[in-house]
Amino acid sequence: MSMVRGILVAAALCAVTASAQTPPSVSVLVPIVGSVTGANDVHWRTGIELRNDSREEMFVALRLPTAPDQPAIAFTLPPGATQSFRDVIAEAFGIDAALSPLIVQTMGKRSVRVAANVYGVHGTDVTDPEPIPIAYSNANFPFRHLDGLSFSEAFRTNIGLVNLSEQDATFTLALQRVSGRNISVARLTLPPNSLVHNSIQNLFPVITKGDDFTVVIETSSPNTYVYASVIDNATSGARFVSPAIGTVQPQYGILTAHE
Repeated sequence: MSMVRGILVAAALCAVTASAQTPPSVSVLVPIVGSVTGANDVHWRTGIELRNDSREEMFVALRLPTAPDQPAIAFTLPPGATQSFRDVIAEAFGIDAALSPLIVQTMGKRSVRVAANVYGVHGTDVTDPEPIPIAYSNANFPFRHLDGLSFSEAFRTNIGLVNLSEQDATFTLALQRVSGRNISVARLTLPPNSLVHNSIQNLFPVITKGDDFTVVIETSSPNTYVYASVIDNATSGARFVSPAIGTVQPQYGILTAHE
């Protein structure tokens, strides 16, 4: 496999953009990848697998849009070949620590097949890998919600907000336990190409403990994504939470519901 880093990727993509007949390309999003140390000295890493299940060679570019300098790499993937990164941040980008969505861009009319998982390492112990669903379409929805969130002695929850647009994006978050009734509301504005990854109790200090929380997120900005992870404090096992579309009860808007 031939791999071209940094400036070669930028040059290739600029050449494509400048071409009078721009070749088609398809982009998919891994909502979050990382190499970071969390609570209990657990080192969280992300594994990525890319598979070319077509009969033609594919040109693939990977980019971390919210990491410093937006590092990128590019390579070709032969027909039927698979490229795996056990720790995509270190192996693909040569970075010790980072947290960012991963954009996978494939030249052509179809994307390379993408699979991702997150796992934790503490000494010689490794948690079971948790699959991360891939976003294959750039769908923009004003309301999304994250369900089954917890903050207790047994579990903790982190919430991620991603803005991949070219303008500031404002998110309004409503914490609920009963559908449509807000316990607390938080508002955050993210600059372009940025990420916030924070604990649920930092976003909503009113929480002392509890299970089965829902957070409803409202934003009018395009190219945004939200996610959550619920982590077992005893085993460090993680559960990735993808957003559901819409409000829990549409008749209650975030800005007019009970607070």
